[in-house]
Amino acid sequence: MDFNNSVFTDNQSQNQEINIPDDCQIVFVSDLFAEDYVGGAELTTEALIESSPFKVFKLRSQHVTLKNLEQGQSRHWVFGNFSNISYDLIPSIVANMSYSVLEYDFKFCRYRSPQKHEVAEQVSCDCSNEMHGKMTSAFLHGARSIWWMSERQQEEYLKHFPFLSENQQVVLSSVFGEAFWHSLKNLRAKYENHDRTGWIVLGSPSWVKGAQAAQERCEEMGYEYEVVWGLPYSELLEKLAQAEGFVYHPAGWDTCPRMVVEAKLLGCKLDINDNVLHKDEIWFETEDPFDTEAYLYAARDRFWKGIKAAWEWRPTISGYTTVLDCKRHQYPWNESITSLLGFCDEVVVVDGGSTDGTWEILEAWASEEPRLKIRKEKRNWNDTRFAVYDGAQKAVARSLCTMDMCWQQDADEVVPESDYGKIHELAKNFPEQVDLIALPVVEYWGGPKKVRMDVNPWKWRISRNKPHITHGIPQHMRRYDEEGCLYASPGTDGCDYVDKESGQIIEHASFYHNEIHKYRIAALQGSEDALTVYSDWFKRNVETLPGVRHYSWFDLERKIKTYRDYWSQHWQSLYNIKQDDTAENNMFFDKPWSEVTDSDINKLAKRLAEETGGHVFHSKVDWTKPTPYIEL
Repeated sequence: MDFNNSVFTDNQSQNQEINIPDDCQIVFVSDLFAEDYVGGAELTTEALIESSPFKVFKLRSQHVTLKNLEQGQSRHWVFGNFSNISYDLIPSIVANMSYSVLEYDFKFCRYRSPQKHEVAEQVSCDCSNEMHGKMTSAFLHGARSIWWMSERQQEEYLKHFPFLSENQQVVLSSVFGEAFWHSLKNLRAKYENHDRTGWIVLGSPSWVKGAQAAQERCEEMGYEYEVVWGLPYSELLEKLAQAEGFVYHPAGWDTCPRMVVEAKLLGCKLDINDNVLHKDEIWFETEDPFDTEAYLYAARDRFWKGIKAAWEWRPTISGYTTVLDCKRHQYPWNESITSLLGFCDEVVVVDGGSTDGTWEILEAWASEEPRLKIRKEKRNWNDTRFAVYDGAQKAVARSLCTMDMCWQQDADEVVPESDYGKIHELAKNFPEQVDLIALPVVEYWGGPKKVRMDVNPWKWRISRNKPHITHGIPQHMRRYDEEGCLYASPGTDGCDYVDKESGQIIEHASFYHNEIHKYRIAALQGSEDALTVYSDWFKRNVETLPGVRHYSWFDLERKIKTYRDYWSQHWQSLYNIKQDDTAENNMFFDKPWSEVTDSDINKLAKRLAEETGGHVFHSKVDWTKPTPYIEL
């Protein structure tokens, strides 16, 4: 193997298309496997694969492609030596894959050995500051877990890349398969009373292995020695079982040389130098061989338990919502919070000063459910600018969240149980380049049979819990009245995701795009073909992506009453407008609200549910052109 090759190649011409089997659970990637080359890394890899409790598929690094990455996206990948992976694939792996790295040497160096780099180029290795080292460190940083061969190897990496300390990481050491442990037992028994003679030196063309230095050491110390080259593995172990000692003086760092460990387990004296990086670790320097053996024997189980934990790992989620007199307004707030508890690690509820019993119910609930965190943030809801408090309450609730991710929903939104797992998967595979994602909203109209399409089918929903993200009016839409009180220009509901310092809108990723928006508008204008396309698209997204069921307009009679009693005043407060109670300003009825009876509301609600599929009450309903809707 040519260790001068770059860790990443930008040549994909060598790739042949390899499909990931359907029954595969773990994809193990390596430049070579034991059937290709019997080296220390390959033997450790094989010992791990043989002991795996999962169905493992071996994939040589030069055969990794975008296609099989996509095929294996639901699996966990383990990358051992990966010199032949295409440079261009690294961002896709980091952004989209669940994977771990088993680091055998020092791949941040172009020579995979800082000492060899220095000898070859007559300058100290500075690869960590070059693109090669940065790409290697980014690849490791994207891993769910990093497995090292020795503590000193880990320390060296962290010295160059301190941010890797954020990763889950374990010092594994070399790993041995069941066949080795059987051979060890048999060889110990076979040579128990044998007089041990001679010293073994590993012959190797590799500069790092230091074969010449080991021979010179034997000459210096007067050892009788034999240089062993290319022996079958079983014969090599047989020689070590009979030898007095083993001499190994690598010219550069060797992370956890397997033959040193084998020689110790087989009873050899050791003459090794400081480039054997594991030599001072507790499990190795002990005089009791049982301690060494027990540590190494458990390595396979330790590795697979760690991989299982990394695979099953997901970011923790804080759900948050706000309430105010939800009992009186007949919101499905109990169901909303219950659904949050179905997938969140904590749920934060901020009450704005309820007087209808909502707060007391929350108190009793929180006393029995430790994940439910409640806070009363009482506001003056009679204030001229009370509508601004809606975003402020959400900001308070978000500030109390302590988990990795945040999920926001309103008290009239419910996540279906079938979406709980989808949310966890999305959190695990959250795109690296964004902090906020918009997801589907199923907006019912007058009952469960009609889903609105006259409003946006998305809402900002899940985000990283970063301190600069909050809720409020975007900076460019903030206005102030004569008394210096904040209000908003139309176009925001006052609850946008904004940067806490600048007030700029937080960029988000969305499943909704311009092409499908055109179909939606065409469908609203009467195109049956566009309606079919949009309806099919919406249903697919609701089925594949997590989202909420929004019950704001489910009970139209209740909604009209709350609009009369609250929402009309809310929008006037938020936008600093004054509307007299006249028939012209009432978009629901051809008379002032003061003249509207409960019977009027009941009749209108029934007609809206039967004859329309939604309406935005910025204008009065045109009963001759009913809004189309989706049947979900």
